[in-house]
This record gives sequence, structure tokens and C-alpha cells, in this order.
Amino acid sequence: MRFLHTMLRVKNLEESLSFYCDVLGMKLLRQKDYPGGEFTLAFVGYGEESDHTVLELTYNWGQDQYTLGDAYGHIALGVEDIYQTCDQIKGKGGKVVREPGPMKHGSTVIAFVEDPNGYKVELIQTKS
Repeated sequence: MRFLHTMLRVKNLEESLSFYCDVLGMKLLRQKDYPGGEFTLAFVGYGEESDHTVLELTYNWGQDQYTLGDAYGHIALGVEDIYQTCDQIKGKGGKVVREPGPMKHGSTVIAFVEDPNGYKVELIQTKS
């Protein structure tokens, strides 16, 4: 077994695609409308689904508000230069909600950005 994807419900598909593709550099792998169910699925990621875990962005037509819930945490991405990555994200209009620095009670350098829906994306420095 292996992880295939994580699904996030989004309130504005175009805004979400812009964030994940233009700001975070993912590619739109596939997208399909389901008129009978009144929803659209868009799959984004850093590689093909055959060998990478991806995000499924689900847009339920006409639904523009969700409660994120207390159980949800965040998505995590490994980056080689967290400071440069945060600068690039800000330069593209992304929202850094926790500047890069060591995590509490540890030494791993992390930062957090927020997508247009309020979901948190953790960035983790992979090189020292």
C-alpha cells in the first residue's frame, strides 16, 4: 500500500489552483467536472500520480464556506532553502503566517503559509 492523495474541500477552485500551482509550484495533473453531483475535482502535485502523493482539491458547486475543524492539522512540504522559499511565496502574493525559524522545543527550521481557504501548509527545511 501507499498514500495516493489527500483531499481538501475548497471554496474557490480557481483561487486554490492559483495558490497551489502558481505560488507553491505544483502542477495541475487533471481536472474533471461532475455535473450530476455538482462538484469538480482537481488533482495537483509535484509529480505524476503513478509515483507521487498528490492533493485532490474538491469544489462543491455553490459551497463557499467550510468549517476547518479542530482535528485537521496541516500539509507539510520539504524545502531546501526555507528563507528563499518564503520570500518567493510572499513575492507571489502568498501569506506566510509563521516566519522561518526553529520549531518550539526542537531545532528543525520550519515556517507556515496559509492557502486561500485557511488551510495551513508547513514548510520544513531539508538542508542544514
